[in-house]
Amino acid sequence: MSDDKDDRRAIAAWRRTERARLLAARIALPAAEHRAASLKIEIRLEALFATLPARHVGFYWPFRREFDPLPLMRRLIAEGREAALPVVMDKSGPLEFRAWHAGSKMELGVYDIPHPAEGAAVAPDTLLVPLVGYDRAGYRLGNGGGYYDRTLGALPKKPLCIGIGFALGRIDSIRPLPHDVPMDFIVTEETAARRAGDRLEVL
Repeated sequence: MSDDKDDRRAIAAWRRTERARLLAARIALPAAEHRAASLKIEIRLEALFATLPARHVGFYWPFRREFDPLPLMRRLIAEGREAALPVVMDKSGPLEFRAWHAGSKMELGVYDIPHPAEGAAVAPDTLLVPLVGYDRAGYRLGNGGGYYDRTLGALPKKPLCIGIGFALGRIDSIRPLPHDVPMDFIVTEETAARRAGDRLEVL
């Protein structure tokens, strides 16, 4: 048991260092390069959604120069799909999703990230999940709060999960632990890939 705890501590320490490195690289991206990469991600996501039956899409409000999914979500809503944003109800618990549209009343939550100020909880069938890093098996390295892992672990039915980030976040392995949940797809400016078995296959 002691060895297992030591291993987990070592992995947690490694992840903190790797996360900080990847965040710094993303934040340092020149504005023009960030815009160009974001446009490519948006094009790949739009093409992917054209093949998916997704009707109710949970997404995220961009933070720390993450890819901004808002323009895409507005188009998906115009096509008749529904959208929802996450709300942190308990810093140690899972996220709650509330319906969102362009006129939704918003308020600031954890890290001053906006979320819908009111509305009942909804259950998206598809999630756009931000990532800092990702590996060849489809596991993601997030911002470190553990919100998405707790949320996916608590849901009675796992939604389709699309991890979104920049190709600079690609690493060999995030050294996954039992609580880590792999993504079904990973989309970057370079590729859109589906998880097949224990690896990613480029679409």
